[in-house]
Amino acid sequence: MTTTPDNPTTALPGRPPVVDLATWQAARGELLVREKAHTREGDAIAAARRRLPMVEFDPRVEVVGADGPVPFRNLFQGRDELVVYKHMWYDGAPHQGQCEGCTVSAWHLKDAAYLNARGVSFAILTTGAWDEVASYIAFMGYTQPWYSVRGVAAPVGGDMGCFTSFLRDGDRAFLTYETTGRGTEPVSGCFALLDMTPYGRGEAWQDTPEGWPEGNNPCWYLRSDADGKAVWGPTSRPVPQWTRPGATPVQTLGRHDHH
Repeated sequence: MTTTPDNPTTALPGRPPVVDLATWQAARGELLVREKAHTREGDAIAAARRRLPMVEFDPRVEVVGADGPVPFRNLFQGRDELVVYKHMWYDGAPHQGQCEGCTVSAWHLKDAAYLNARGVSFAILTTGAWDEVASYIAFMGYTQPWYSVRGVAAPVGGDMGCFTSFLRDGDRAFLTYETTGRGTEPVSGCFALLDMTPYGRGEAWQDTPEGWPEGNNPCWYLRSDADGKAVWGPTSRPVPQWTRPGATPVQTLGRHDHH
């Protein structure tokens, strides 16, 4: 049974109006029209993305992984398609001083089973020296294949903090697509789910109803203290690092201490 307030038109302080179910369904229907248009435009953009020209490169260039140097073509694992995330790296920084934004992306894609089922391989590349990278992977508990591309030129190396797609055709390999910034958001499912909630992401830039909790904290998903409070200070670290066995409060932010 659905119940409604005695006066359904009375808005709560700083909140949208309270209405009956039928009125809500009508408003939801209007928004759905816009959502469907957004989906169709996304499909059209994806179609254009598939038609971008390609850049050929030498897949024999070597990268360094758990088994030592290997040619980049090995990352395809026999498949024709490969997606990589290029993880930023700060030399000499402790685990908690590594890139917070890259941690968000890497943490959300800990299993590539569904990519593999579609014939797509996945790996993480970074410019860190392998010994440092290996220690970080073990601490984070990552199981994806990681490789150091230190000293390797683009498109295998190059700018970090992005998703890059490659295509293999026999012994030939091609760069097909790359995106960075908010273009990396699709892999981080928490953002899409938060966009469905009343308070949203709680970031300073988002458009919220007047009187709504503003958040005004664009870094809540980057760092927290041991109690889960969003903070950027000497006892904080990238959010998922607190789930690691033996994690304790830290006394340094690594690279930030050098600023």
